[in-house]
Amino acid sequence: MSTTPKSPEGSKPRIAVAMSGGVDSSVCAALLADRGYDVVGLTMQLYDHGAATSTSKTCCAGQDIHDAKKVANKVGIPHYVLDYEKLFEKDVIIPFAESYQRGETPIPCILCNQTVKFRDLIAAAKDFGAEALATGHYIRREEVNGEVSLHRAVDQSKDQSYFLFATTSEQLSFLRFPLGEVSKSETRSLAQKFDLDIAEKADSQDICFVPTGSYTNIVEKFHTGEKKKGRFIHVDGHDMGEHEGIEHYTVGQRRGLGLGGEAEPLYVVEIRPTDKVVVVGPRANLAKHEINVRDVNWLGRGGCIPDGETRIEARVRNTHEPVPALISQGARANQAKVFFEESLFGVSPGQACVFYSGEQVLGGGWIMPGGANTSLPHNKRNEKVFASKA
Repeated sequence: MSTTPKSPEGSKPRIAVAMSGGVDSSVCAALLADRGYDVVGLTMQLYDHGAATSTSKTCCAGQDIHDAKKVANKVGIPHYVLDYEKLFEKDVIIPFAESYQRGETPIPCILCNQTVKFRDLIAAAKDFGAEALATGHYIRREEVNGEVSLHRAVDQSKDQSYFLFATTSEQLSFLRFPLGEVSKSETRSLAQKFDLDIAEKADSQDICFVPTGSYTNIVEKFHTGEKKKGRFIHVDGHDMGEHEGIEHYTVGQRRGLGLGGEAEPLYVVEIRPTDKVVVVGPRANLAKHEINVRDVNWLGRGGCIPDGETRIEARVRNTHEPVPALISQGARANQAKVFFEESLFGVSPGQACVFYSGEQVLGGGWIMPGGANTSLPHNKRNEKVFASKA
């Protein structure tokens, strides 16, 4: 924008609100307007994929943009739609597809927060003269003596800290999360109080650009090379037949393998993209007691991972609770090594490992392939290390 709009004389500061068309962001906008802030609603147009524009379980397209506009009119705030389709494809959709081709299990919501939402949307908010950008995320931001920190939401069943580990300290200073202190039921009650039509609208559940749940269609669309079949190899080394392509499988997967004749159920244990091998084996082979993490964003004191081994809690899936762990600096810059007190299942390359100290988010990074496996329920090496840190 060529000029920076100013807040009306005598009003509270201008705050931009990221409005997806859902209940949470709508209530966020209504709350701030009710408190007297000069609110501007900003909605990102991210994609237009036919069926995706008509479903109520996604965001940032079709009906959702229409709903955001209606809420803005109801609340009495200006509303703008920002066309980020090309940016979203470049920074989220294509990396999503490429991640599957590397044998990983990506999380596009985190990529979206890292790029178009907390990079481009923050820049747009500043262009509109806003002093902050508010979102409907369930997470708490605390500021003490000028130091800003990130904490889990009061409603832990809706806590979204796992998806926001990559938020930088600079971004955090500009962001606000009005719903971090309330429950989802309270949010819906507030939507009714403000007489918003979306008060009972269902939460988004699917990956927004994959409303049918068939991510392989997206992978195939952006596949950069010839589609190649490969081999299933058992952990003991014997060949178990042909598979349709590594993009159809994720570490930890059990169903849909089409393999039988074994004494125990088989799981995907490892994916080797270079030779198109999917390694399968019994569940015990999925146990991990240490992992390597790349592209670490550290929000704890000092701005970087402390020297030596530091006690933390680690979370390797959004559906998992944080577990006791130790973290140390990795072999390269922005890498870390994480040791779990108890061996974990469901650890997959491409997923996030998020670090906590109690309720505070210390940061996180992306899980790398490899790491140490163990079939033991409790790893003896880590038992000694954790005992020394007690």
